[in-house]
Amino acid sequence: MKKRIGVVTDSHSGILQEEAKRLGIRVLPMPFYFDDECYYENVNITREEFFQRIREGGNVTTSQPSPMSVQELWDEALSEYEQILYIPISSGISGSCMTASALAEEEPYEGRVFVVDNGRVSTALHRSVLDALELAGQGYPAEEIREKLEKARANMVIYVGVDTMEFLKKGGRVNSTSALLGTVLNIKPVLKFDVGALDVFQKCRGAAKMRHCMLDAMRHDLETVFRESWEKGEAYLLAASSADREATQAWVEEIRGAFPGMDVLCDDLSLGVACHIGPGGLGIGCSCKP
Repeated sequence: MKKRIGVVTDSHSGILQEEAKRLGIRVLPMPFYFDDECYYENVNITREEFFQRIREGGNVTTSQPSPMSVQELWDEALSEYEQILYIPISSGISGSCMTASALAEEEPYEGRVFVVDNGRVSTALHRSVLDALELAGQGYPAEEIREKLEKARANMVIYVGVDTMEFLKKGGRVNSTSALLGTVLNIKPVLKFDVGALDVFQKCRGAAKMRHCMLDAMRHDLETVFRESWEKGEAYLLAASSADREATQAWVEEIRGAFPGMDVLCDDLSLGVACHIGPGGLGIGCSCKP
């Protein structure tokens, strides 16, 4: 007899295969390319190899998964579950969500696969997976879970501090002159990801001011925009990193010190996201219970 509702996401959630097995979910590996060769994180390239190649000037591009790979994972999940929720990276960042939505309207997936587009990426996407599992465990039907997650689309924010402007220049978010001045003046931009859009929020002189800026911004948002959820204990603190283990752990401890009593869910930025941020990036955010 099949189980009722399964959850599928992609690797931009930061959920590794080991954790996916523990949670009882499936994670679709998202492809990226160095030159014309396709790679998948922790399949045919390690994080160390990836960052070494981009430091050496390797040209990396991201891509959607093939429809066939999406369908194969859905078919596998539907052999175990009556219905599935597919929660991919935000449609504001990748076209893969729209492709999946079109596939889900066709046989044999119509009424069986529910694609969630709630504007999430990285640890915020991870948090949405946990929310979906919790709601499924409470007996909500798949279509209602999708509605709840999408209705809570705006109840999230992420700030990312960037160690170097070089990768923002490659992505067209800053020009060459700004990138050069940023290097000379030790400028560390803070980006804000809000409902599917990623923009420069503030430019800081030095890493310490960058981290301080993000903590202040997060505190302000909790006290204003997300105050109701925060006071009810329904605002979840998030962290993300493209830095090394030591710097990541120090950042998480800094967050915990700034927000005592709150748990912090932290993930490595997926390589397909980290290629736009560069090495050494640190992020903080929150997502509210749907």
